[in-house]
Amino acid sequence: MWWKNSKRSKFGRWLDKQGIQQMDFAKHSKVSRATISKLCNDSEYSPGTTVLKKVMKTIRTIDNSKKINDFFDI
Repeated sequence: MWWKNSKRSKFGRWLDKQGIQQMDFAKHSKVSRATISKLCNDSEYSPGTTVLKKVMKTIRTIDNSKKINDFFDI
C-alpha cells in the first residue's frame, strides 16, 4: 500500500498522518502536484526557496508548531 511506503519523506509521512491528499495540499499551497509528489516521495529532493515558503506557510495553517527542519534537511 502506498501509505506504508518506507521511502516516503518526512513530509510525505506527515501528510499521510494528517489524512491530507497531495492534490489538496498542492491546491492550497499553490505548488504544482508534481512538486508536491516529489517532496513526498524523494527524501533527497531539496525545494527552492519559493516552494519552501509556500509549503511551510500551508503546513503552519494546519500545525503552527512545525519547523522547516521537521521536514527538510536544509
